Amino acid sequence: MAIRQIIDFVAIKAACENCRLAALCLPAGLEAPDLKRLEQLVRRPHPLRRGAALFRASDRMHAIYAVRAGSFRTYYLAEDGREKVLGFYLPGELLGFDGLGSGQHRCTADALETASVCELPLAQLQELADRLPSLNHQLYRLMSQEIAHDQEMLLLLSDKNAQERLATFLLNLAQRFGKRGFSAGEFHLSMSRQNIANYLGLTLETVSRTFSQFQREGLLSVERRHVRLLDKRRLSVMAGPGRPASSSTAT
Repeated sequence: MAIRQIIDFVAIKAACENCRLAALCLPAGLEAPDLKRLEQLVRRPHPLRRGAALFRASDRMHAIYAVRAGSFRTYYLAEDGREKVLGFYLPGELLGFDGLGSGQHRCTADALETASVCELPLAQLQELADRLPSLNHQLYRLMSQEIAHDQEMLLLLSDKNAQERLATFLLNLAQRFGKRGFSAGEFHLSMSRQNIANYLGLTLETVSRTFSQFQREGLLSVERRHVRLLDKRRLSVMAGPGRPASSSTAT
């Protein structure tokens, strides 16, 4: 079952205070009066279709985005024209921080399926954060999580073999789905195996072969893109120490 089928767009309330993702997003930890001020800044563009870009590399950064429904990937183009996938983003996760340093996005974000976001205009957000210590603290916390995730992924790609990388990736996804009220034992992969391979620094053939190996060993079952984790304990042992526990973001 696709994420877009699990999430009912109509059921997601417009206001931050009524949103079931608020505890995972920028509003987390804000008091009601501060939340009201933040809510006044939020824009909610029309949903994006699969493959549509939320922003592109070299675009001027003008907002931070919170995923309301669906999922996104971020990537950049190498000098030889090949894509390098940087991360995947689920409901309640924020993206767009990559442009804070230069004022321009360094990567492209596109929808992996029908998806929608809350858009927080950067200028107004910074002005409000200057007046609200709680919001300023939350922004710093989220940015530090992004940095920590990047460091974790460097460790993942440098120190683990194919089996360890895929096990880590699947367990991380399971954890993130669980935090969002979905099943942590079975879920739909909105990203293709090619995207997974690219993200993990592996070939498509290696990822497909490793999925098949995991199935033979009774660790999981796969039907198209629907995955059931049958033995999370053994997967955790296989992933080894240091598996990412944060978002994408890992994302």
